[in-house]
Formats: sequence, C-alpha cells, structure tokens
Amino acid sequence: MRRRRCSSFWSSARRYEHVGRALGMSSGSQTDGASPNAGGTLSQAEGTSIQAGAKLAANGLDAHLPVAGDSQVSFKRPERGEEIELQIDSLAHGGEGVGRLGDGGYVVFVSGALPGDRVRAVVVKRKRSYAHARMVEVLQESPERIAPTADHPGVAWQVLPYERQLQIKQEQVDDALRRIGKLDGFELEGIVSAVSQWRYRNKLEYSWGTGHSFGTEISPSTSEIAGESGTEVLVCGFHAPGGWKRVDPIEDCLLASELGNKAREVALDWARSQGLRAWDRRRESLDSPVPLLRNLVVREGRRSGKLQIRLVSTDGELDAPSLAAALVAELGPGAGDGPDAENGLDAGDGSGAGNGSDAGRGEGGISGVLWTRSSSLAETTMGGETELVWGDAELPERLGELDLRISSEAFFQTNTEMAEVLYGVVTEYAALEGWERVYDLYSGIGTIALTLAPRAGELWGIEIIEQAVADAIAAAKRNDVTNAHFFAGDARLALPELIERAGKPDVVVVDPPRAGLSQKVVRRIIDASPKRIVYVSCNPTTLAPNAAQLVEAGWRLVKVRPVDMFPQTPHIECVALLERT
Repeated sequence: MRRRRCSSFWSSARRYEHVGRALGMSSGSQTDGASPNAGGTLSQAEGTSIQAGAKLAANGLDAHLPVAGDSQVSFKRPERGEEIELQIDSLAHGGEGVGRLGDGGYVVFVSGALPGDRVRAVVVKRKRSYAHARMVEVLQESPERIAPTADHPGVAWQVLPYERQLQIKQEQVDDALRRIGKLDGFELEGIVSAVSQWRYRNKLEYSWGTGHSFGTEISPSTSEIAGESGTEVLVCGFHAPGGWKRVDPIEDCLLASELGNKAREVALDWARSQGLRAWDRRRESLDSPVPLLRNLVVREGRRSGKLQIRLVSTDGELDAPSLAAALVAELGPGAGDGPDAENGLDAGDGSGAGNGSDAGRGEGGISGVLWTRSSSLAETTMGGETELVWGDAELPERLGELDLRISSEAFFQTNTEMAEVLYGVVTEYAALEGWERVYDLYSGIGTIALTLAPRAGELWGIEIIEQAVADAIAAAKRNDVTNAHFFAGDARLALPELIERAGKPDVVVVDPPRAGLSQKVVRRIIDASPKRIVYVSCNPTTLAPNAAQLVEAGWRLVKVRPVDMFPQTPHIECVALLERT
C-alpha cells in the first residue's frame, strides 16, 4: 500500500471575507448580534429596525420601538451613565439578565444579573430599542442566587448552582435551534458536564494596569487616578465587567492552576522590581521610549505540566532575559525535552485534572518565555513582533493520542480535558468507516483533523492562518499521520480549488469562530455536497441560521449534543450532525 505524504499547497488568494456578517443579511448589513435565517425582502420599517433589533430577535424579545410622531409615546430612554432600577425576568444568550423599563417594555440587558433579581444598574450603552447596563447592587436576590466562590471577573455564572448552569445552556441551545432556525425533528442530546468546574483553563490572558496601594491593600486601577490617594502600583489581572477603564488585581485566579497563578505572581514581582508601567491608551503614547506593559499570556500544557509565558508590551527595550531567569528560578526549567516519557508527557486515563489538581501531569516547569512588542491600539495579544527570550517557542502537550507542539498565537481549545470529550463527540458523529474523504474547515493546528485521520481514507484541512497550517503539518509528521493534508486559505476561496484537486468530500467538519459560517461558505459546502456535516459550534445563535440554510438545501439536522467547555460562564459549545436527505 502506497504511503501518502503529508502535503501543503498555498492559496494565491489574499482577500478574505469577513465572517462576522449575519447569515441571510445583505452584504451591507450590520448587526448587533445573530439574526434569524431570513428570506425575501424587507419592508422599509423592517429595514430601519433590523440593526437595533437583531440582538432582541436573537433572544426572542419584542422591540417595542416607538413610532416617530406617535403622541402616545412618552417613555424616555435612559441616558448613558444613568442609574436605573429594574426587575430581571430572564437570561439572554450570552448570559446577561433581561429586564424591561416603562409601559413600552424597553429592554435592558444587565451583566451579572439573574432572573428573579431586582437590581440597581448603570447604563453603559444605549440604543434605540434596548440598552446594556452594569449591575451596581442587588436590591432583592433571586431565589437561585448562591454565594460566589471567586473574587475576580470572568466567572459571571458562578452565582448559579452548576446543575442550573447546565440546564440553562441546554435550554438555550434548544431555543436557538427552534426559534431562530425554526428547526424541529432533531434529537437534542443531554449536555455533557465538565470534568472540572474550576481551574480548567489552559490559557489566561491577563492585563496590566495601575492600582493604588493603601498599606497592604491594593485598589483596582481606574481612570480617575489623579483623584485617588495612595501610591500608584502596577497590577496584573482582568478588566472589570462593563468597561475597559479598570483592571482588577488578582490574588488567585480560580480558572487557572496553582502553577499558572504562581507564574503570574512571579512576572508581577519582576515587573515591579524593574519599575515598569502599564500602557493606558487614554494617557500613554505608543512613542514612549520605555516599553509599557500590555498583557501577560500564561499558557499551560495540562498533560505536560509545562508553562509558556508571553509578555506583551509596546515598543522599546527591557530586560526580558531577567524575567525568564526569575520564572525558571521559581518554577524550574522545562525546555528542550523531546516527546518521549522523559519529558513528563502522559496521556493519562482521560479523567482530566480534576478541580485543578496535578493528577496525570508531567514534571512541569517553564517551557518557554516569549516577548511580543505591539504598536496596535486595539486590546489584543495577537500580532506584533514576537521573539523567543528563553527555552522553546512551542509548548509541548498531549491531546488524546496526539503529541502536539503549540505555538504562542495558535488557537487551541482552552479546556484540554473537555476538548478530548468534544472531539470524541465529533468522532462519534462523523461515523467514519475508513474509506471516506474528509474535509476539516477552520482546521487550526489540526487537532480535529488528526484525531479523525486514523479512521478516514484521506483528510484535508483548510485554515486561513499560515502558521497554524505549518503547526498542523509538523504535528502530522510527529504523529506519523500520512493521510492528512493541510491547505492554507480562506474556506470560501479555497474550497473550490481543493475540490478540483482532491475531489468532493464524503464528510465535512466545520469549527468556525463565534460569528459562524458566512453565507458564501455555506454555499460552498452545499456545492461540495457531502453526505454528512459535523458542525462544532461555540455559539448556538449562529449555528441555528447556518443549520437552517443547510436544511433548506437538502440536509437534515439529525442530532445536537451540548458540551460544557466553560463552567461558571455563559459560553456554550455544541456539536451538530446534519445528513443529506
């Protein structure tokens, strides 16, 4: 039997479609959220309200828009910054509480609020038919509200019992598919609960800010620094909910392992000893001769136990080697090891790390320290110029049977243990018999493709980020996978070229970003005419219209299984199976 070589070919296209466009909208449409799969033409009134009403439609809420010139409309919409009191009736997709103001039922989405709460909140964004507000105080607690465990942002649903979190996520998947997609006749399987409810993330992106020291206490950074007393001090933590003007310091992040927390503490102590300051785009210039700190990215191999640390700053020069020295001195070296048992890589028994325990991990230590200098005004850790300061540029990790190396900006599911569960569902739904040609769209570093490859005849992955394609090719070689091929390009442009070269697929797997599949990509999949489509979704409100369009084109939505990748948060992952009728 002839062995297939892992190969790559590069798309010449350099124009990529923005996939954030809502499915079913015209190319010039802009929306605030996902909208239903709509057909036909819109009336002038509908066209006027669709931008403001898209978020309401995604949550099954009536807009109650006032009509111009209507003398009966007397309700005054709240101003930005105004404090309001309201009763919370439900939870929106995305996790915000939903309340209404006035006789017209003006909708307000309130972060941190639960159904049954009566809250005082401050309006942070106002639109014609709804507003967003940040909760200031719970005036009357919901019967479902429980005491929080973590004292930091990023865990909005920790005030709900975990079983209730699972129930709501299951209900929201069902609601999106039936109401937005207008789909029925499918099986909604029970949600898979998380292996660990806390300390499950393998990657945390912290922000640097300026706080104020009052003896042994440090207050969060604010935009009104000049009006605060106390000594300014560098902090490292998360942006506060409802805005980007404040960074809340963290003592123990309950989403990270103890090892990851220790790395953040060491980096903070080092930065303070160096006299470094945080970048604040409201006050600081990117032309500062001294680099200003932007982010700290801590990535952990949950199976290898090793850490990759990346410091992100503005341009300039700093003593990055001394940061690496401090980290290695405190946490130990872990670089330069191969993929064998000596480096501590162990597939374990699939039971995961528990609630942040070190069960099944390798020896640990610092795998690599990197430094990214970025002149971007955006709040992002992507882009810029990255250099390796110490150790290895790639983090060693194992996912199921795969031996992986993860580069610093590569996408990798942030819950390793549940990613193994998720890919198990993908494998089950794909139901491969060993002869099929499989396409994996949005293949990233190839984790899904390489998981499926031993069960497929041949597998082709399409990914827009060239470095991720290079990582996938290297991973295929490392794992002796000879029937997987990876193609760099935009799925909309690359899919026809791939079909011409490799032939039409029997099975297509898609794992798109939160915006879902653009209408043009859906059309390309329809043209490819696979027998089976496995859709991995991180947003049921965009899965629903995508699935509806595929059903209209001749596929049947067979079943959907939610998987709880992100406990204590409203984020929902699920896998859907569609078969051609």
